[in-house]
Amino acid sequence: MPLTPETFANRAARMKADLAEQARRVQALIEAAFDAAFSRDVEAARRAIAMDEVIDRVDVDLERAAVQLLTDATREGSQLAPEQLRLVLTIVKVNNELERIADAGVAIAERVPALATQGTQLPDTLRVVTNSVVGILRDASVSLERNDPALAKIVLASEDAVEEFKKAILRDLTAQVAGRLMPVEYAFLLQELTSLCEFMAAHCTNIAEQALYLATGKIVRHMGGHWEEVPQG
Repeated sequence: MPLTPETFANRAARMKADLAEQARRVQALIEAAFDAAFSRDVEAARRAIAMDEVIDRVDVDLERAAVQLLTDATREGSQLAPEQLRLVLTIVKVNNELERIADAGVAIAERVPALATQGTQLPDTLRVVTNSVVGILRDASVSLERNDPALAKIVLASEDAVEEFKKAILRDLTAQVAGRLMPVEYAFLLQELTSLCEFMAAHCTNIAEQALYLATGKIVRHMGGHWEEVPQG
């Protein structure tokens, strides 16, 4: 079947829809991992880890679909418009970001057995962080799905809040360990969880960067504590 402009658009739109569904799977996984961590439920953690199997499979399928689409376009000598190429490249990049967020969710779930041996509840501040990460992922995904640059910019501004919460948690951990109010092993666990949340937030903002790029063609980078548009030309 010839790769007409309509065929290209239909295949790319199907890939973008599959990517949006993948984002919802990843969100469900990290929510399940967070809930398992706070409830210290080992069985729930295992279920969260199992959710990654479908995510891994779809990740590969999306990558292959993107490569095949570009291969078909090259073989037929199709002249792709800049926005068409931007769409395919964005799908590939965001697919990779989602995979890394899912991997971090699995890493959190894998720490639940260690948490289950502790008699202390995770701090409320960490729950604020995890809720923020879920919200950032949701908004980043929606900004891409709806081509909403305004929402993408809101997501970009959210990363700093997660970083500040991380700093507050680490200060509290340091004080509690110094005062012998918290075992060092437990403090290390909390530090790992917090760092994984920060890792997720960073990849969510990468998705927002791509959403902004897709919608406007603008490239932004985090410089000097704020976001700046990279001059083109």
